[in-house]
Amino acid sequence: MKFGLQLYTLRDVIVDNPEEVIRQVAGFGYKQIESYEGPLGMYWGMGNTGFKKLMDDLDLTLISSHADVFSDFERKAAEAAEIGVAYLVCPWIGSLGNLDAYREMADTFNEIGRVAKKAGIKFAYHNHDYSFHEMDGEVPQKILMDNTDPELVEYQMDIYWVVAAGHDPEEWIRAYPNRFTSSHVKDGIFGNDGDEGGDMESTILGTGTIDFPRILKLAKEKGMKYFIVEQEAYTGTTPLDAVRENAVYMKNLRI
Repeated sequence: MKFGLQLYTLRDVIVDNPEEVIRQVAGFGYKQIESYEGPLGMYWGMGNTGFKKLMDDLDLTLISSHADVFSDFERKAAEAAEIGVAYLVCPWIGSLGNLDAYREMADTFNEIGRVAKKAGIKFAYHNHDYSFHEMDGEVPQKILMDNTDPELVEYQMDIYWVVAAGHDPEEWIRAYPNRFTSSHVKDGIFGNDGDEGGDMESTILGTGTIDFPRILKLAKEKGMKYFIVEQEAYTGTTPLDAVRENAVYMKNLRI
């Protein structure tokens, strides 16, 4: 199974020398990259074609990037399409004030999806926990998914945040087959007392509480195509060491 890395995992070390850090990532066994719109842009100061050349040189595929999809999206979509990027992903909308605001956001997503489709790429939304917290008897994530066109809007399931919100990822995957087409594979562990009502902390894959073999097997059966490693906290390790250890876990994962 090919697996990817969200470069945000390396946000504390990548800025000074992106090329060298990404070379190390390739050496760990990752074959796919998901970028993000950081301080040097999605293409890390190399431009889209320069970054594509680096990917090719390292036998990597830039499958997607998180981006501010509400600003200058036509240009971003065109540049992504030029180098064969499959997806641009909205990583954040924040907790909206009411359910109507989520319905309006679904309409906006459909419009962004039309622009993406016209450019020859796909658009997806990446969840955090806030869209899974019930509001006025409904779950906002359901409103987003029920009011977006599957031909225009796909979803990237951050499994960690679904679990952190108290939901079962498998239930959502079964309820919406072929809608969650990519994922963030990010493990988590609850506080020292093990209280699942408390906060989760991101940790090395296989050392937390999330049953990835079971979840990802189902996800693959239901249309998930990309499995992208991410880690946000590094207690007792460094970002690059965490990325290396996570690669070992993914190499041994059978789904």
